[in-house]
Amino acid sequence: MSSSNLASASISLNVVSARTGIVWVKSGIKTFFKQPLAMGGLFFMFMALISLVSQIPFIGAALALVVLPAATIGLMAATLEASNGKFPMPATLFTAFRAGAKKTQAILMLGALYAVGFLIVLGVSALFDGGQFANFYLGGGAMTKEIISTSEFQMATWAAMALYLPLSLMFWHAPALVHWHDVSPVKALFFSFIACVKNFAAMVVFFFMWLAVFSLGGLVLTLVAASTGSESAVSFIMLPAALLMAAMFFTSIYFTFKDSFITPPSP
Repeated sequence: MSSSNLASASISLNVVSARTGIVWVKSGIKTFFKQPLAMGGLFFMFMALISLVSQIPFIGAALALVVLPAATIGLMAATLEASNGKFPMPATLFTAFRAGAKKTQAILMLGALYAVGFLIVLGVSALFDGGQFANFYLGGGAMTKEIISTSEFQMATWAAMALYLPLSLMFWHAPALVHWHDVSPVKALFFSFIACVKNFAAMVVFFFMWLAVFSLGGLVLTLVAASTGSESAVSFIMLPAALLMAAMFFTSIYFTFKDSFITPPSP
């Protein structure tokens, strides 16, 4: 491993090997099972909060994007507590709003930047298909086979994916940098992007490992359906199983941050 100093004196970038991506996945799963009820419950609260906010008329979709970084901090704080053997309480989900007015303002500013960036991505995609992809993503349109098969919709999808990748890299570590290290929102975006690029191999391994975990979970459920002949039973547990695996994924996000940045020792 090697490290390089950032503009913030309180933290330094840490470059890890590609194999660290496997460690992140293992750490997330292991930590989840240390406190499965707490971590699972907090993730369901996280999903419910985002869903509830998104239902607000006119501004719900954008507002959900604004609060997403703050809610992510709550899950990361819960992971930190669980990894230390503590039982995260429901209030942990609102950690970002309990750290003082200055930090709350900074994390909401970061959320506003995320909302703007995300809406720009959707706006660019609308140039290709007249807004069908954006309308579907924002929950305002129905998805049909005819729409998906059009070249315009496929171009819009690829354009959105290409633009969302750098956006996601900028915001991957940014909430934690703002909350735990008092990095300004704009600088946090820059440092997050650099950290993800420097550790890109580990990030690729991390995502492919999780893809394998989700695929294996789906395969197991398919085999259960084939052996029991009860597709309805498998359909009944498919959504909870997928949500639990998603909860494990979000638990592992903290470890990608923990190893990508280090706090230098005091002189």
